[in-house]
Amino acid sequence: MGEFSEKKDTCGTVCLKYLLFTYNCCFWLAGLAVMAVGIWTLALKSDYISLLASSTYLAIAYILVVAGVVVMVTGVLGCCATFKERRNLLRLYFILLLLIFLLEVIAGVLAYVYYQQLNTELKENLKDTMVKQYHQPGHEGVTSAVDKLQQEFHCCGSNNSQDWRESEWIRSGEAGGRVVPDSCCKTVVDGCGQRDHASNIYKVEGGCITKLETFIQEHLRIIGAVGIGIACVQVFGMIFTCCLYRSLKLEHY
Repeated sequence: MGEFSEKKDTCGTVCLKYLLFTYNCCFWLAGLAVMAVGIWTLALKSDYISLLASSTYLAIAYILVVAGVVVMVTGVLGCCATFKERRNLLRLYFILLLLIFLLEVIAGVLAYVYYQQLNTELKENLKDTMVKQYHQPGHEGVTSAVDKLQQEFHCCGSNNSQDWRESEWIRSGEAGGRVVPDSCCKTVVDGCGQRDHASNIYKVEGGCITKLETFIQEHLRIIGAVGIGIACVQVFGMIFTCCLYRSLKLEHY
């Protein structure tokens, strides 16, 4: 029965133990979900990070991965602490819950702040990044991200296709007579960017900037919803832990 085997558990203690055990099973699955969202962000949704001026979006994803791993470890620890009835393990469990809660609050605050600043950041930096770094040595990541952005969202240029007239690559003569990158074309073939007629390239109102902003904002909302959901669940976990700790302390005395 653990370190207090000489004491018979009260009905309340038994109920708290099973409540906390059930909670930890759910908490472990929640940690898996948080980690999955973080990995999903890094692995599948990070193509456009090189187009962003700040690293806040990347930092939020890493915080989610770390929080998810800690949640899963904490869930296992919580089960051990519950059935072994070790108050020192319950204290450690409570501290880890509080740490995870703070991590998720930080991620939530960062997501909210970045959500508010995203439009300004993109307006100030996206065009410069595209016209100055596209097809330039050492900026292969930007080139790949721009091509994917224009093809995936059916857009051309930051604000419109005219932005590419300021491109260092287009002006250098290395573009082979292209006036826009081939990724602007509705049907991509080599050299198709030599003609910028609306029948050949994407001419979308607002350009790629509005598409990218909407994409990132939607993903930030997912991150925020996951963080808030897990944080709310943790409050119950901390309450159950405090109640069980107090119950064991009373039985000990």
